[in-house]
Amino acid sequence: MPISGARTLLKANQPDGFDCPGCAWGDPAHGSSFEFCENGVKAVAWESTEKRATPAFFAASTVSELRKLSDYELERNGRLTHPMRYDAASDKYLPVAWDEAFAEIGGILKGLDSPDRAEFYTSGRASNEAAYLYQLFVRIYGTNNFPDCSNMCHEASGVGLKQAIGVGKGTVLLEDFEAADAIFVIGQNPGTNHPRMLGDLRRAAMRGARIVVFNPIRERGLERFSDPQDKIEMLRGGATDIASHYFQPQLGGDMAAVRGMAKVVLAAEDAAVAAGLPSVLDHAFLAEHCADFAAYRAAVDATGWDAIEDQSGLTRAEIERAAEVYMKADRVICTWAMGVTQHIHSVATIREIANFMFLRGNIGRPGAGLCPVRGHSNVQGDRTVGINEKPPKAFLDALETHFGFTVPRKDGHNVLSAIGAMLDGSAQVFIGLGGNFARATPDSALVEKALSGLKLTVNIATKPNHSHLMPGEVSYILPCLGRTEMDLNSAGQSQLISVEDSMSMVHGSAGINRPASPHLLSEVAIIAGIAAATVGDGVVDWRALADDYDRIRDHIEATIPGFEDYNKRLRKPRGFHLRNTAAHREWSTPAGKATFFTGPLPSETVHQRAKRGGGRYALQTFRSHDQYNTTVYGLDDRYRGVYGERQVIFIHPEDLKAIGAEAGERVDVVGDHDDGVERIAADFRFVPYDIPRGSIAGYYPELNVLVPLASAGEESDTPTSKSIMVTFRKRAA
Repeated sequence: MPISGARTLLKANQPDGFDCPGCAWGDPAHGSSFEFCENGVKAVAWESTEKRATPAFFAASTVSELRKLSDYELERNGRLTHPMRYDAASDKYLPVAWDEAFAEIGGILKGLDSPDRAEFYTSGRASNEAAYLYQLFVRIYGTNNFPDCSNMCHEASGVGLKQAIGVGKGTVLLEDFEAADAIFVIGQNPGTNHPRMLGDLRRAAMRGARIVVFNPIRERGLERFSDPQDKIEMLRGGATDIASHYFQPQLGGDMAAVRGMAKVVLAAEDAAVAAGLPSVLDHAFLAEHCADFAAYRAAVDATGWDAIEDQSGLTRAEIERAAEVYMKADRVICTWAMGVTQHIHSVATIREIANFMFLRGNIGRPGAGLCPVRGHSNVQGDRTVGINEKPPKAFLDALETHFGFTVPRKDGHNVLSAIGAMLDGSAQVFIGLGGNFARATPDSALVEKALSGLKLTVNIATKPNHSHLMPGEVSYILPCLGRTEMDLNSAGQSQLISVEDSMSMVHGSAGINRPASPHLLSEVAIIAGIAAATVGDGVVDWRALADDYDRIRDHIEATIPGFEDYNKRLRKPRGFHLRNTAAHREWSTPAGKATFFTGPLPSETVHQRAKRGGGRYALQTFRSHDQYNTTVYGLDDRYRGVYGERQVIFIHPEDLKAIGAEAGERVDVVGDHDDGVERIAADFRFVPYDIPRGSIAGYYPELNVLVPLASAGEESDTPTSKSIMVTFRKRAA
């Protein structure tokens, strides 16, 4: 690696450096000169590449030709250098001046007959300052249409936790992992998605904490881990065992597994009472802090073991072993990710996880709590500062009082409803603050149709991606600074941005590299330019805010609780913590207490549907090890033994035999959603793998074409990317 690249890495996740543009895992309070992971290195290298996608790159190919490139091939062309406007006559992007771009975008927005005809998407990489300015502009413009990347991943966590504990965030700090006796990891693969978490799990395992994993796929990183920060371990080629217990439920079976553990705990409580032994439950916590425990107890009693075993795919004995770990631990943390959140019944599953933790008071005390592990580095912060299509009334009231404009009150569109509005013509404009909307969303063919039929598409980005190749009538690519780059104001002073991690820690980030091009603007400056051209400076002076981010933070402090002395506290090493009421056993729920979910198990899971026959399989999509979200760094997935290819299907060896196929054979994967739409992912190779029979897996975004737009989580409206019904079709010779 060049010296400049090494210097950049040494500033990743440091108090005087930049926040890693990868995952949202927290940074330790003690700090480290090497506080990054393999995927963090890839993310930093991807952003700080010397390759450039200049106007010459766009001049060399039509958009139709570029569309034939894979995601990997397209983004390998490097950083965008100039603002570009689509020219339909030549089918090419041509360079354009910033002021001209802002004027035309503003003109089209002002020309719409309703602000609700525009969709304003946000990626989790946007800073707090950019996200707050974005939502302020859009609400002054007059809509709450904020489709957001969180709609596609952890929306169910926010909804479920809000119902259960009154706040839609996790309750733990990173320090709690140092005190936990047991950690339950459900539907999550840290080795690929947030590798720095493996370091904390490794340290917990080394001091004797039990780590219980529930994951349909056998993931190597959850079994054993070599910490790159441990020089002795690396030199000796050693590794540390992570999971003390590893269970492989069927797809969609996590809720049944958790309810089964609760059933074991309640039975143990009954036995203890009968024998005059100490109680298993935390009765003081249940009595003082919980509502609806009796109704939950009745629901568990009414759930039979046959249903639990059938839905979970685990035996009663396996579930009892997991429950024993829970009962023997004084302090328990439960973590989860998209293996839990991307099912129809995800909100109910998260409520069941909360139920399980309530039983022994494992919330609101050191070493214990709930920990949804978010994906992108500031997806949680964006929601905190107002990126929300269903904003709380108190926040809207604060905006209205502080800024003096009439705030729109009608709920806006999330991702799925935004796509629907684009398809039916009620939406005519899409503006994307980062991300790769077309490749992150479900039903790829429908999304391409939706974007291509718009009056205006605008993508704020660092590299070319496939969303840029689905232009509307007018289309812009607006290149922005990356997280690693210096952001200087008009006085030549470095600007500081802030982000919030999965533990609700807010900390500063300042890039150190020269910008990839002198023509780049920051995300904040781009938003300010569009805002000024659209709504003018009657409410705020946009360019003044863009020239001094402290002013933006002053507005955040004035309108959002928890940000008192924002600018001062942000400049302290490691920043500050946003207080979580549930972590202090203060419950902002209708009952004023932590509230048990008392409903039944799902009527049917995706795996149970697959078992009914007809050659159907339950498919989940996930990342490869050489990938972060829709960004593909390379074509290898060494943890799973796949090299040089992404079009693969992981399947149990016995299922291969049952369908008369062999390893390496190629098939078309056909969607089996009953809506009359043909969905085909063509030419995928079978890879035998340790996965439950009847379940299969493969990579997104390649398999997103099979995820039906109409299939969404109850209450969360999250695409069901872990619950896809498919069949196989042999390819023609």
